[in-house]
Amino acid sequence: MNMAVKIKTKYGLIDISNGVIATVVGGAATSNYGVVGMASKNALRDGVDSILSRANYKRGVVVKSEDNQVTVDVYIIVGYGLKISEVSRNVQDSVKYNLRSQLGIDTKAVNVIVQGVKVLDD
Repeated sequence: MNMAVKIKTKYGLIDISNGVIATVVGGAATSNYGVVGMASKNALRDGVDSILSRANYKRGVVVKSEDNQVTVDVYIIVGYGLKISEVSRNVQDSVKYNLRSQLGIDTKAVNVIVQGVKVLDD
């Protein structure tokens, strides 16, 4: 697994670390209605119901890069009673948009993995 995404521009080479990508992805994912928070990709080790803080978003995002494009796996917890497919589609759209607009990265795929469901507090 690469530690950074390399983007070739007419001015030279840009390296963007996976930590930066994970922060952008986590921010984009958690800004969607219905997403309670980010979950760890290792749910058994870190706790199934554990919600990651902003500083730990990289534990809930897997980035794979090839040919100036990335594939991103996003692990989330969804609010109870919401349509999971709709929440997941919104996460995919916002992650793709934010990676493109903020970092100039084209995504090959955004895979959303729902690690849990939590009751939303009113």
